[in-house]
Amino acid sequence: MIRTEDLTKRFNGTLAVDDLTLEVRQGEVFGFLGPNGAGKTTTVRVLAALIAPTAGRAWVNGYRVGREDDAVRASVGILTETPGLYPRLDAEQNLRLFAKLYGVDDVGSQVKKYLTMLGLWERRDEPVGGFSKGMRQKLAIARALLHEPPVLFLDEPTAALDPEAARVVRDFIEELSGQGRTIFICTHNLDEADRLCDRIGVIKQRLIRVDAPEALRRGLYGQSVLIQLQEVTPTLVAAVEALPFVKSVAQVDGCLRVALDDPEAQNPAVVRALVEAGGAVQFVEKEEHSLEQVYFDLMGGS
Repeated sequence: MIRTEDLTKRFNGTLAVDDLTLEVRQGEVFGFLGPNGAGKTTTVRVLAALIAPTAGRAWVNGYRVGREDDAVRASVGILTETPGLYPRLDAEQNLRLFAKLYGVDDVGSQVKKYLTMLGLWERRDEPVGGFSKGMRQKLAIARALLHEPPVLFLDEPTAALDPEAARVVRDFIEELSGQGRTIFICTHNLDEADRLCDRIGVIKQRLIRVDAPEALRRGLYGQSVLIQLQEVTPTLVAAVEALPFVKSVAQVDGCLRVALDDPEAQNPAVVRALVEAGGAVQFVEKEEHSLEQVYFDLMGGS
């Protein structure tokens, strides 16, 4: 659905995106993570055919960026970081205007559909200039969807929203993902990316890593469990180390950290070895690593 090959963009000699090769599958929610200035928004602008690439190639919905730009623009919806609505027009007037620009057949029906879905139908006659940040953001999402695009680009969709408005937007994105749309999200909200995205790409001008959130964790840290014991002794450590499937054992804050290939299958044998060696096991839990930790470790490694 989205494919790039060696995509590069420079602005007056400054490298914004460097040699990006990426594929986003149809129906996937793909998260793009990186610090400010990493090239996230520039990538979206190139893929939406708003600016031309300096080098490389890209296809969106089967259309070649730079050669079939009108078709690319017609098949994508885009939410920019700044909504760009007309403040003196009311919500319905804003959407009717953009629906006509998109060539939507049944303007009234589409406008009502998305104003209702996003909880704005009762406020349709109010000037947008009086809307809160969250309401404007929801209206901008409705605008991006009026022509039912198969590909949706969302640049910081919940930035500066209060928790309630951010939750509404996240729930709506989850609903859209169930409809088979391809959704490309640029975000700084790592918890949001972890919950919403099927795969994540980490970029800092160059693409550093792409994978599912859980696969990123496993790739960096493997799988491990924390075993709380009444007392950790060298005998207990040796009993666990003697198991052939144990990859490593470390003592951490009164617990044993045991690295395993398959914790669910191997945990019982580890616990049994500890008990047979005289250990008093208080609890066992899987060691979790946040996406934030993954992100900063990847950034540090880059």
